[in-house]
Amino acid sequence: MIDALISLIQDIISPLQWSLNWINILEIAFIAAILLIFYQKFIKNTQSEKLVKGLFFLVFAWIFSEILILIDLRILGVFLKSLVTLISLSLIVIFQPELRRLLGYLGQPGFIRKALFSSNSNSMGDNNEVDVIKEIIEAVKYMTKTKTGALIVFQKEMSAGIYSDVGTKIDAIISTELILTVFHPNTPLHDGAMVIENNRIHSAGVLLPLTEDPKLSWKYGTRHRAAIGMSEVSDAACLVVSEETGDVSITMDGILKKYEDLMTLKSDLESILGIKPKEDNQEKHKNIFDILRGINK
Repeated sequence: MIDALISLIQDIISPLQWSLNWINILEIAFIAAILLIFYQKFIKNTQSEKLVKGLFFLVFAWIFSEILILIDLRILGVFLKSLVTLISLSLIVIFQPELRRLLGYLGQPGFIRKALFSSNSNSMGDNNEVDVIKEIIEAVKYMTKTKTGALIVFQKEMSAGIYSDVGTKIDAIISTELILTVFHPNTPLHDGAMVIENNRIHSAGVLLPLTEDPKLSWKYGTRHRAAIGMSEVSDAACLVVSEETGDVSITMDGILKKYEDLMTLKSDLESILGIKPKEDNQEKHKNIFDILRGINK
């Protein structure tokens, strides 16, 4: 049994018996850097992190099944190997939103440039950022009272910008009055989404992809389904104001969170947009999506 295990290890290592030189070291460093960048940009602190951990588990389970077969425990080995194969095929269905999101990233124009050279910081000046939050909160406060439906997309560096190109380009400074004007029921753009990028209103009247999640409750209308769908295929965060109830929600990574008070909404918007809270706030508010990710882990 031990001889068979040693023989398996030798068979695995034998093709790798080559002398290391500076070219090989550079190749290993290049591969490691690519994997690290990919992990930092697309996997870390997201739901896809669970997928990566699951893949590593399946690889180790497959290796273990091969060892069981070599040491004459064929029934256990074949059973474990078949189970790994079945789970691998089912991953396509289970992690469909993550796969759709990854394909959405890869299909963006300028994907390589954004992935390698984009900055993770969304900072654009503290004074302007605080004004942005204030203008959005004031608009949301009015729309919740009047039950005015709204859908606002906060587009980040790697968001699927192709959707915002379909709407009407505005390119204007964010203001409460402009947001309320766009989402007024009698305006042509009120049914679509408003896209905010780089602390400016990029476009309005944008049509977003609807989620295909069959488990989503029937009570959610088109705005909520569009917000969830956009967050599934991109790293954008979407703010929704319900036209029926006036409730405020935010979707991110396919997760929908309903807000009961504007202070919590303000804190989460600061976290999502990368805006530092004022110094008089001594307690740091934890983003609700970070809490949900922690529970998932």
